Amino acid sequence: MTTTDTLPGTTDLPTAAELAAFTLESQHPVTYEWLDRAARLGHLIEEHEFDLQLATDLDLAAQRAEFLNAGPAAPAYLNRWVTVSADLHAMLSIRFEGLDVTKPFVDVSVTSRPIVRADLPALADAARVYAAFHPPRLRVWSAAPLTDWADLDPDRRVLAAPVGHLRGHPVPEGLTLTPTADTSRYADAQAAYDAVDAAHPHHPYEARLLPAEDLQECIDAGTMFDVHWRGGWAGYAGTLAHPQLGLDAQVVQELLLAPHARGHGLGAALSTLLARHLPDPAQVLSGTIHGRNRGALNAATRAGRHDVGGWWWAPLR
Repeated sequence: MTTTDTLPGTTDLPTAAELAAFTLESQHPVTYEWLDRAARLGHLIEEHEFDLQLATDLDLAAQRAEFLNAGPAAPAYLNRWVTVSADLHAMLSIRFEGLDVTKPFVDVSVTSRPIVRADLPALADAARVYAAFHPPRLRVWSAAPLTDWADLDPDRRVLAAPVGHLRGHPVPEGLTLTPTADTSRYADAQAAYDAVDAAHPHHPYEARLLPAEDLQECIDAGTMFDVHWRGGWAGYAGTLAHPQLGLDAQVVQELLLAPHARGHGLGAALSTLLARHLPDPAQVLSGTIHGRNRGALNAATRAGRHDVGGWWWAPLR
């Protein structure tokens, strides 16, 4: 049974509409031009309805407790709406990297105003509500530039721009996209990732090949493409349509160049070609790139995508 009567962290819960308004306030100003405010709030409301369910639904908490088997009883898995300071409240949740129970972290999914660097100690104190899980890190979102909190470890950044704004950039001769027909090149794609991983041991933490079933989903949607360069297969480029940061987005699922096509300055052109192949110029081409993946960040920026914010890791112990 779902109840909010006596559960911790559920007193004076905001509505999903209030959470959506908080989230919108925390976004990068350039993104306000990309979608009507009401439509964007609608997307965010749907997202935050699930946050509220995670804060109130003991059945769902019990399912998480059984599936993850991390130790604490079901109520410990509930999201919490906490007072951080006199002018700041936050929705906190317990998460696990890759669903690995040995890698817990506290996620700050919504804050009642945009956070600043000075809020982090109070947020870390608030995160003690999940002390039973012994989480070593806190994850926070900010639209601030990557350089603003250089003392913290970055997580992923969101690089985005309207599809119609990206189509005019130049593309190297001989570089093309064609719709992907099947997953027959999946082994080649995995080999391309393996080659980069071997050369850069940190790379598996920053980027991984999407699972084969997700590749098929993109193929079925008509938004996965084979990259061709100099007459041969040279990678994948593809998206799926779903909201990101409340925006009507085509979200990048894969941008991959095979080893023989790397180092030739082709990366930026993949965003350009994708934009030319996507049907709706009003949608946003958006995707996440790890904050330490300088090559991918630079390629997306050269293509005209904006860094509109991202997540940072802050230590809890």
